[in-house]
Amino acid sequence: MTALRDEAPRPLRVGRHALLVEVAGTAAAQALHAELLRRRAAGTLPPVTEIVSAARTVLLDGLDDPGALAADLAGWTVPPLPPADGEPVVIPVRYDGEDLAEVAALWGVGAAEVAGVHSSFDFRVAFCGFAPGFGYLTGLPPELHVPRRATPRTAVPAGSVALAGPYTGVYPRSSPGGWLLVGRTDAVMWDPGREPAALLAPGTRVRFEVLR
Repeated sequence: MTALRDEAPRPLRVGRHALLVEVAGTAAAQALHAELLRRRAAGTLPPVTEIVSAARTVLLDGLDDPGALAADLAGWTVPPLPPADGEPVVIPVRYDGEDLAEVAALWGVGAAEVAGVHSSFDFRVAFCGFAPGFGYLTGLPPELHVPRRATPRTAVPAGSVALAGPYTGVYPRSSPGGWLLVGRTDAVMWDPGREPAALLAPGTRVRFEVLR
């Protein structure tokens, strides 16, 4: 068990009915997000309309008394992030991205090996942002983290599978971007006519499948 106080959270009031909790990093944000969802399901969290996780923060909106929850958080003990349950979302990928050779060099493998390495890991959506349907997926070990491009591209095609820092992501639409491109998928990440519109949500398990 990890005491939340040891992670030095910083609760900040946002307007009249919201609280933004800053934590040490993505793992701590994921653990706090999971604990908040658990407490809400158990009926032990004050009524809240939204709980939104990010890289180092969790936002709670729709609180009647944000100050009371901020004070209460200091005494919480937050367990480590539990394993993701449920069937994974499987995303088929053609590993033919423009930056495949660069990623291979950073990983110390051949370009043909990147697909096997990347698809061998289980991923989890840490949070969503940047664009509707864009999930920030964790799961790569530290030795496989890669830097962003020095110069972002002005247009990255929709469906591009890309890496940056500790994250993997899939561009839901064409947009500028500075992540390293390793492949592409036909999976639709965001469809307003679908319920839910986003294929990925925080906490979702994800597996990448190699298309030959």
